[in-house]
Amino acid sequence: MKNVYLFLLLVLTLASCGEREVTYSNPLGVAFGDPFILHASDGKFYMYGTSGEAGFRAYSSGDMVEWTDEGLVYQGATAESWTVDCFWAPEVYERNEKYYIFFSANWKENPTNEGENFRIGVAVSDSPTGPFVEMHDRPVFDPGYPIIDANLYFDDVNDKVYMYYSRCCYKNPVESEIADMAREKGWFDEVEESWIYGVEIKPDFSGVIGEPVLLLRPPVQLSDTQAEWESRSVTSREVNRRWTEGSYLIKKNDTYYMMYSANYFGGQYYAVGYATSKNPLGPFVKAANNPVLQKNTEQGGDVTGTGHNMVLELPGGELYCVYHARTNKTGDERVVFVDKMEIKEDGELVVHGPTTDQQIIRLRWLVGMLNF
Repeated sequence: MKNVYLFLLLVLTLASCGEREVTYSNPLGVAFGDPFILHASDGKFYMYGTSGEAGFRAYSSGDMVEWTDEGLVYQGATAESWTVDCFWAPEVYERNEKYYIFFSANWKENPTNEGENFRIGVAVSDSPTGPFVEMHDRPVFDPGYPIIDANLYFDDVNDKVYMYYSRCCYKNPVESEIADMAREKGWFDEVEESWIYGVEIKPDFSGVIGEPVLLLRPPVQLSDTQAEWESRSVTSREVNRRWTEGSYLIKKNDTYYMMYSANYFGGQYYAVGYATSKNPLGPFVKAANNPVLQKNTEQGGDVTGTGHNMVLELPGGELYCVYHARTNKTGDERVVFVDKMEIKEDGELVVHGPTTDQQIIRLRWLVGMLNF
């Protein structure tokens, strides 16, 4: 009798599941930089990103193809807010029936009148479409230098929460062989760099635990196999900065994968690489197949500036790389791309993009979860 019951339960479970194929082509119809997609418990997808507004806008979708503008879901630069301007890189997390948006902005507390005074904040809402209200009248924490691009990882192994961020290039000149070369060739007097750090964050998001740990930085030596692609903004003389930013952490089996962006975010060489570790706070080792996402103009395409990605995992286990880029048609405007990615059995991470031809997404759901 028990076996019959289990069989009937399995039949009912399978009968309540569905699958739908939808087609799309990049870029999507959303003009965001630093895009982030949340697959919420209501079954819908919500997209957030940098738009140049004093806050953040959201778009919703039932199929990842057609997107509806939900308006401004977080308003910054108010009299009560700790923020001033430059609202960048939002990420939204659903935890215990609440929604938390982490973001970067300039901090109004600026006694030395710094040109870049970015910090990371958090706001909360009962809905993925807001309104989001700041949890504190201050940033999450102050490391003493400008920071952007918050990314959270909830580690079920040790029941801890980690926050990753990028220290800005601002006033961070670094001695390296690429800096020596830039001076010798008369390109730049110095080369500034941004570095990625990780730190444990309190479960209530009120502050951090312990000291931040340096996880990733541009190569010091030109002989480093990563030096060529991570230094293109300097060697092309776009700008005297080397970025390591836009980090996003995922885990596959017992390995942590940190994806990150390098080069000038406003230039054609913005690209994505990754590094791996057995520990959420490193040490991380950069992958031999970097960059895994970059411009395709040398292959006859028209996509440049591919970067600041996140990873969306669908219920069937499929992975998608969500990022911004530019095309000949969009010019300087950053638009959203979604491409398939995979982690192979040997541990190699691969992004199948950038694409502009027709692609297929397979959506799986429980009946009543998604409304098609």
